[in-house]
Amino acid sequence: MRIISGKYGGRRLHPPASMPHTRPTTDIAKEGLFNVLQNNIEFEGMKTLDLFGGTGSISYELASRGAADLTLVEKDPVMHDFIKKNIETFEIANCRVFKMDVFKFIDQCHEKFNFIFAGPPYALSTIDQLPVRIREKKLLEPGGWFVLEHTPRNSYRKDPWYKAERNYGTTIFSVFIDNEHA
Repeated sequence: MRIISGKYGGRRLHPPASMPHTRPTTDIAKEGLFNVLQNNIEFEGMKTLDLFGGTGSISYELASRGAADLTLVEKDPVMHDFIKKNIETFEIANCRVFKMDVFKFIDQCHEKFNFIFAGPPYALSTIDQLPVRIREKKLLEPGGWFVLEHTPRNSYRKDPWYKAERNYGTTIFSVFIDNEHA
């Protein structure tokens, strides 16, 4: 696992051998996603939210490309500690890590973000609630992007904010954009 581009590009991550609740986004899928993002959004100065932080890989990539304010939510204590350790190692400033349930975080959150990423466990029974809850809580800035990682089992094409999807085998990224308030 590596950081693809930017300030920390090429640095390798060495996650714990046992990650019972974590399924890291593959480098190939992450690289494809960031190629799309690079052509559509400006990372510099961005405020981001990484739900189901896992290894923290997505947030390190965002920080590497200039995101200025990063928030990660990861409830697994081992992965939470792993993320905190990497943030210190990479000396990433303006990064907060919450050890809590994602849905509780969403319910309590009163901030807005330019970019939200969610890479939940594929077996999560409440995955379809994520776009709805993010929209209801108004967590996206006008024109902000929300990317949800999921399997082909789920489809979000009828969601009012749905924009597009990118397929990388068993990994699909659905993109939602708040154009209503842009």
